[in-house]
Amino acid sequence: MDIKDLKSLIKMVTETDITEFDLENADEKIRIKRGVTPEVIHYQAPQHVAPIQYAAPQQVASVPAAAESVPAPSAAEKGQTVTSPIVGTFYRAPAPDAAPYVEVGQVVEKGQVLCIVEAMKLMNEIEAEYRCKILKISKENAHPVEFGEALFVVEPL
Repeated sequence: MDIKDLKSLIKMVTETDITEFDLENADEKIRIKRGVTPEVIHYQAPQHVAPIQYAAPQQVASVPAAAESVPAPSAAEKGQTVTSPIVGTFYRAPAPDAAPYVEVGQVVEKGQVLCIVEAMKLMNEIEAEYRCKILKISKENAHPVEFGEALFVVEPL
């Protein structure tokens, strides 16, 4: 095939809706493609939750500071918080009809599963990072949790 025939083939492809043309005979093989096939790339950005900044409240009342009563911190506030490492759904048990992994007052060992956080159909087990006692369970079963949200309050042992 000479250059004149090749030019006429290219012209034919560009003047029509044809996006790909193949010609093959015993001596030659010609393929003409027109346009670019779009490449689809799926990307999901990490979901980070920024902490909310609160302004310090201004004191307007003229009550003496000594007269104000500050409530004593509860036992749950004295412990350390176990937070969610991801956004998802909090589950206390491995199955709806199974017993919960932990209960309030229970002592757990390092590496023991505390709960599951489901994210995008993946079950992520949240384990104790150290031996501790469960003081408070901060979330209800099957409720959504955000990144960094408190799941448990524990007392290290």
